[in-house]
This record gives sequence, C-alpha cells and structure tokens, in this order.
Amino acid sequence: MDLLDNTIRPYAWGSPTAIPALLGAEPTGEPQAEMWMGAHPGAPSRTARGTLADVIATAPDRELGTAAVEKFGPRLPFLLKILAAGAPLSLQVHPDLTQAKQGYDDEERRGIPLDAPHRNYKDANHKPELICALTEFDGLCGFRDPVQAADLLDGLGVDSLKPYVDLLHAHPEDAALREVLTAVLSADRAEMARTVTEATTACTRLGGTYAPYADLAHHYPGDPGVIAAMLLNHVHLQPGEALYLGAGIPHAYLSGLGVEIMANSDNVLRCGLTPKHVDVPELLRVVRFEPTDPGVLRPEASPDGEEVYETPIDEFRLSRYVLPPGGATHDLTRPTPQILLCTAGSVQAGGHELTPGHSVFVPAGETAEVSGSGTLFRATVIA
Repeated sequence: MDLLDNTIRPYAWGSPTAIPALLGAEPTGEPQAEMWMGAHPGAPSRTARGTLADVIATAPDRELGTAAVEKFGPRLPFLLKILAAGAPLSLQVHPDLTQAKQGYDDEERRGIPLDAPHRNYKDANHKPELICALTEFDGLCGFRDPVQAADLLDGLGVDSLKPYVDLLHAHPEDAALREVLTAVLSADRAEMARTVTEATTACTRLGGTYAPYADLAHHYPGDPGVIAAMLLNHVHLQPGEALYLGAGIPHAYLSGLGVEIMANSDNVLRCGLTPKHVDVPELLRVVRFEPTDPGVLRPEASPDGEEVYETPIDEFRLSRYVLPPGGATHDLTRPTPQILLCTAGSVQAGGHELTPGHSVFVPAGETAEVSGSGTLFRATVIA
C-alpha cells in the first residue's frame, strides 16, 4: 500500500482556503483548485517507489490486476480529485467514446498540436464524471424543461431575450433547445454583451432564483454563457450527495468542495463562462439536447458499511465508509486497484495513518484493512 504525495493545481477558479483547511495547512494566498490522485500523465501522484504512473507501467498486471488490464489496458482508468470551486468553472460538455475517438483522430490527421489553444480533443477517451459534495455545493446540470427555461428568461423583462423565449415554446423540445443555444453562442458578441448586462441588472434586482446567474455575470461580465446557463437546471447538493455527469450533458460547477472522480481524460468542449476556445459546431455535435432531471445521487448502504454511489460505467466506482469511534476493522481487499482517501477524522490503512486530504494507492489483491474514526472514500474499477 503506497502513501500518495499529490499535486495541487492552481487554476484561477480555485478557492484559496478550502483545500488548505481540509489538509490543516496554511493558505498560500493563491487559488488551490484541484488535488489530483492517480496516474494521469499531467500530474501523477508520487510514491516511495516513484510516480504512480511509473509504478503501474513497470508491472501493470501486478498493480492493476489481470482483469482490469484486459478490460481497460495497462493504465489506471480513473482520476480521483478533491475539487474546490471558489468561482464558477466553465460551462462545458464531454463527448462519448465514439465522438472522442472520431474527434481525436480527425485533429491528429489535421496536424493540430496537442497544446494548441483551439484543440478540442486531447485524447481518444470519454470523460464521464461524478462529483460528491463535502460541503454544500452548487452546480448546473442538464437542460431544464424548455417552458421552464422560457419562464425564467421571460421573468427578467429584457426585450432582447423575447425571441429566445418564443423559440423555447416551440416543438419538438430538442429542436427548441438546440436552436436557442446555437443562437446565444453565435450572436454578435457586442449585442450579446449588452443583453447579458441588462439580464445581469435584472438578476441582481430580482435575487432568489436569479441570484446564481447574477454571480456568474459578476465573474464573467458580458459572457453569452450567462444566458446559456439559464437553460440548465440549478442544483444545490448537501454534503454526501452527488451528481453523475454522462456524455453530452452540459454542466458547470459553481461553488463548494467535493470529491470528484472521472475517466482518465482531458476532453472538454466549452459552451461559455470562459476566455478559452469555444468551438460552436463541434459543441453542437456533442451536446444532448433533451430536458433531464439532474438526478441527485445518495449512496446505497450495504451491510458491511460501504455506501456506494451507483453509476452506469465501469471505469470508476466510488464509495465511502463512515467509521464510528471504536468500530470494527473493515477488510477492503479487492482484485482491482484502489485509491483510499480520508476526508474526516483519522483512519488507519496498511500501517499508514490517514488524516483529511491524505490518500493511499492499494494494488490489486493487496490486503487492505482499515480502522479508526472518520470518513474514507474508496475509488476503484469494475472489472
């Protein structure tokens, strides 16, 4: 069992205090957005045996297990993170596996460098993800019912939004949503900036349901993503609740601290709330234009105390244990690789004492007994 030394990514939207508070460390004054746990080449975790990526590459069958290697290849198929949103992230969507392969192969054929700012596909993999709240957590997830979105826009009393309101009442629903999002993202930027400014003033005045959009506009003044965001469901998670985000579902994280797990991919298509590249035609190819229930997940408890967040994919499986004082030792041994992350209290795992924010990698089949008092998240795969 390997104690992990993990990289913290200083993205501009990160909270300067949330991750330090979890770790019991002094803030640096800089934003600390994500702490990565895994073998992603961009920032692999470090162990006493070398980087986790190198450890796995040296003996993938031993570290990952034969079944996982046969199913996913000789790599850890998930990336685990602690995510701390101090400001809204970009409005974005992820491709499915077929779309990712097609997009990656196309950009490779056209010779677009991997680090080019207009590159859409960094790899050929999909990126389903799950976010589990550690604090109260706000986000946007999936399209509202078009009539509800029309009512929200209409309530602002902004004349330039009236055409979008009318379109949202049209049928079929998927065509209405597609037409409105296309119109918003393709509009003249100067005209849209004026519309967003008027909408922001109205959101600030009205408050309540409109308050999150006023905050978005504060961070991204004039950005068409502010209007696009109003087409989506606003979700408020309590600690322990989670969201699963599959392919084609537009979403954005707004604020809060959470544990995030995803397939090992960097593929993101942005819709707005960002100074980065927005490829509208490719975005429209990937987005699923259908109203969806955000589907807040609550963990399913099993008799042994494991609480599982059920998702429809195999690249990751996230669960947690809430260990009471004086409780029994739990045997977490599995034939698949695991990362164990403590988020509260103190947990003993394989001779390591884990306090909040600390984690270990458990090779496939390695004995994994845990005890103590606290909360422990378990990330593994289904193979």
